[in-house]
Amino acid sequence: LIAKMEHAGVSKPVVGVTVPTGYSFNLDGTAIYLTMAALFVASAMGNPLALGEQISLLVFMIIASKGAAGVTGAGLATLAGGLQSHRPDLVDGVGIIVGIDRFMSEARALTNFTGNAVATLLIGKWTRELDLDQVERVLSGQDRFDESTMAAHSHGAPEQDAGADGAGVEDSVAEKVEAAAGTR
Repeated sequence: LIAKMEHAGVSKPVVGVTVPTGYSFNLDGTAIYLTMAALFVASAMGNPLALGEQISLLVFMIIASKGAAGVTGAGLATLAGGLQSHRPDLVDGVGIIVGIDRFMSEARALTNFTGNAVATLLIGKWTRELDLDQVERVLSGQDRFDESTMAAHSHGAPEQDAGADGAGVEDSVAEKVEAAAGTR
């Protein structure tokens, strides 16, 4: 995400702060999943939550999602903990969603990724550290991201080195890291 946001035209300092911060605090996919799963379990067990319980559980799950996003399977434990703290009679219902939790984990990750990408673009725009022309080129498909080198073709492209035969050869990302670390 960091490389793609830089390629999209957000300045490196903004990306370097916003993306890691987003993955620590902007876990909207996880918070949405935990809250919706709790509502589903309550409804499936025939004990729907009152409005006050729903709001209280939502606040709890938003806070609890911060510890559940980085560990596989932690969503179920966090859900069970949230239900235990609000409605202990619903904890047994967590078993209802065990079968779909792995698939929902993919959806949580995608939602978290998308939310952090949008947040990075917004912060870049807000701080005037966003190249809108580059954003337009990237979104229109004119300037594609190169997954093999983790670099853009034109915006932030790797520098060229003269090879043994005099032709320009791109350094690989690994070579650049080694050179920066002084091991090359």
